[in-house]
Amino acid sequence: MLWQMFWTFNKIGAFTLGGGYAMLPIMEKEIVDKHQWLSREEFMDILAVSQSMPGLFAMNMASHIGYKLRGLWGGIVGTMGVALPSIVSILLIAMFFQAFKDNIYVEKIFRGVRPAVVALIAAPVFTMAKTAKLNRRNCWIPIVACILIAAFGVSPIWIILAAGLGGFVYGKINP
Repeated sequence: MLWQMFWTFNKIGAFTLGGGYAMLPIMEKEIVDKHQWLSREEFMDILAVSQSMPGLFAMNMASHIGYKLRGLWGGIVGTMGVALPSIVSILLIAMFFQAFKDNIYVEKIFRGVRPAVVALIAAPVFTMAKTAKLNRRNCWIPIVACILIAAFGVSPIWIILAAGLGGFVYGKINP
């Protein structure tokens, strides 16, 4: 299973542009739907923990999923699998950057990729809303969080801490 996990995370890392959030739809499809290594709820729990931890989001997700599946070696294999394509890409870009940094075709390719990356980042929002059982009674929470972050510059750290505390208090009041 470690080998299969490595190749799965390697594929996720190799075919995703735009960082960790852009990886979410592919990661969810591979981990939850295709391999059924985790339930959707387990995936969402790991997503929540990974978002609130320091470090690279994709690495956090891969290490948590790998650790849950196969312990310490699973965490290492998951992390290496998702990181290896980026490491190789960065090394290749560094080696040849001067040769194509002003290339008009490369610039046009990246201009075309940017909107697709926005869609890849936005798509998990709808999936997460369904999994989080967002409804008309609790939809105010992400709306207020977005307004606080975007309009008032509140740090996402405070939003996460407040949401965690609110969930804890709510759980104590309504067991």
